[in-house]
Amino acid sequence: MRRRRSPRVALTRIGIGALGILAIAAIWELYKAFGPADGVVIGDSRILPRTSDLAMPHIVDMVSRLFEPVTRADGSPPLWLEVSGAAAVTLGIAAVGWVVGLIVGVALALVMVRSRLAESSLLPWIVLSQTVPLIAFAPVVRSWGSKIEIGAFEWQDWMSVAVIASYLAFFPVAIGALRGLQSPDAIHTELMRSYAAGWWATLVKLRFPASVPYLLPALRLAAANAVVGAIVAEVSTGLRGGIGRMIVQYAGQASGDPAKSWGPIFGAIVLGLVAAGSVALIGGTLGNYRRAEVNS
Repeated sequence: MRRRRSPRVALTRIGIGALGILAIAAIWELYKAFGPADGVVIGDSRILPRTSDLAMPHIVDMVSRLFEPVTRADGSPPLWLEVSGAAAVTLGIAAVGWVVGLIVGVALALVMVRSRLAESSLLPWIVLSQTVPLIAFAPVVRSWGSKIEIGAFEWQDWMSVAVIASYLAFFPVAIGALRGLQSPDAIHTELMRSYAAGWWATLVKLRFPASVPYLLPALRLAAANAVVGAIVAEVSTGLRGGIGRMIVQYAGQASGDPAKSWGPIFGAIVLGLVAAGSVALIGGTLGNYRRAEVNS
């Protein structure tokens, strides 16, 4: 049986993560304090940014700006509340894309495990699919989607964003599930055959439990990819209400309020952490499934 991780291990990991954040903040402030005003330039390329308040606001200014109103208008909500609402919209779309990517990825893995010919035919195309630039692909998906009409069903713009999110999410799931389903040793598959177990029984009792260690990292990577895909697609398609559009909108206001433009960037970071944390909760359930199947 697998040993459960102690609370001390979890606290250690949290502490290391917190120290990493503090280290990044310290490096930021040290470079701002001692770095060249015009940044680090090599030839005609600037590899490190300028240290002015416009290019690099202080960490404390960026954090305090989150609790100030978005605009000077009366009744304007605080920036963190506006960012949270936009992040929730993007998270919902990314979740839809993640679920679709999970279904497509596992289905492709099952087809490839079932047939060696299918694996040799599909796997190169699955890998090649990730070379398509999203900036060019997202408007095409939106254009195609806008032409879909099935009865009373009407394609919504957010669906195009979800499709792009699923496009990035399915790849790690397909590869991770394929490697996991193929991971059982030949002696184990032969044992299942000696019990007269069919392909489906072998899949449920042997291959799926064995694939959990490969599938969990793939699901986490798929969640991160879905968030990135949703944000990029929002920028490319111009979908309003999400964190991607907010990043572009606030970046245009950076000259007058540089700290404000970092608000949605922080929101995107938290969004990725929430997505990964949600998958970690699902991972606990899959871990129990693996132990139950292995020990049965």
